[in-house]
Amino acid sequence: MAERNETGKQGESEARQYLEENGYNVLETNWRFHHYELDIVATNGEELIVVEVKTRSDNYLIAPELAVNKSKIRRIVTASDAYARMKHIDLPIRFDIICLIKKGDSYSVEHIEDAFFAPIR
Repeated sequence: MAERNETGKQGESEARQYLEENGYNVLETNWRFHHYELDIVATNGEELIVVEVKTRSDNYLIAPELAVNKSKIRRIVTASDAYARMKHIDLPIRFDIICLIKKGDSYSVEHIEDAFFAPIR
């Protein structure tokens, strides 16, 4: 379990670096509210971008983005709403997924913009 946690932390660090190198302003990492967590919260000046980071080793069985199921989406949307309210942010919210595949000492990065939308109740 410890190796898996370390891979996830390294992946989040890589994702943050990727976003910053691509002009995003990272506001928060691992932001927590009660039992909810947002991996990365950033902005591009026009939108608040909530990024779910999924990291896998190169021998993964299913695509990392498939781990973001309906339940996970509801949790991310709820936490994002709380974040925007608490920080008094009045921007449209975009939900992205960054998938990282660890190959040796490096990562391949796939950034899926608008990966999902907030479900209608």
